[in-house]
Amino acid sequence: MNILVLDDEKEIADLVELYLKNENYQVYKFYTAQEAIRCIDSVKLDLAILDVMVARKKWL
Repeated sequence: MNILVLDDEKEIADLVELYLKNENYQVYKFYTAQEAIRCIDSVKLDLAILDVMVARKKWL
């Protein structure tokens, strides 16, 4: 299962990534919405865990 993690707080994103990888998920971790969007365009994802405020910054 491919999971995208987007959070601008590095420590939170790293912790979420650690837990998911320990459960054998493939994790695509990003700190900016622009990076995440490039991933979304090129990788088939099963789930996205988003910091809504980071995702929202892209559209404002």
